[in-house]
Amino acid sequence: MDIALLRSSFELVVDRNLHLVARFYEIFFARYPQVRPLFGRSSRGRQEQMLTSALVAVLDHLEDPAWLESTLGALGEKHVAYGVTDEMYGWVGECLLAAIAEAAGPDWSPALEAAWTAAYGAISGAMLAGTRKEITKAA
Repeated sequence: MDIALLRSSFELVVDRNLHLVARFYEIFFARYPQVRPLFGRSSRGRQEQMLTSALVAVLDHLEDPAWLESTLGALGEKHVAYGVTDEMYGWVGECLLAAIAEAAGPDWSPALEAAWTAAYGAISGAMLAGTRKEITKAA
């Protein structure tokens, strides 16, 4: 995983679009309107703030696999109770990458796409591992 590329590109896209996470939710809800009811617990602003904080935390801990596994696994466990399904992780990745690519504009490249695809794959993999743990506990 190209950590330096991920961090520099995240700074670039946030500089270009301070509302990157809000744009992600616009794309997400437009492509997958059936998920909107899952977001009734928190205000849209609060949800955007939580996702922004999570993205920043992950980028800050990319060299710390134990932290990522523990934190993202716990996050995955929590998402079971929210009604999140395995399929939805793919939807989120698709829409997050679309928002990042849109903000990156002409700087979006195959290298950036590969780096963000790999990073999101690792993130969702760790969260799905937490999901499996929660489902096993509940059974």
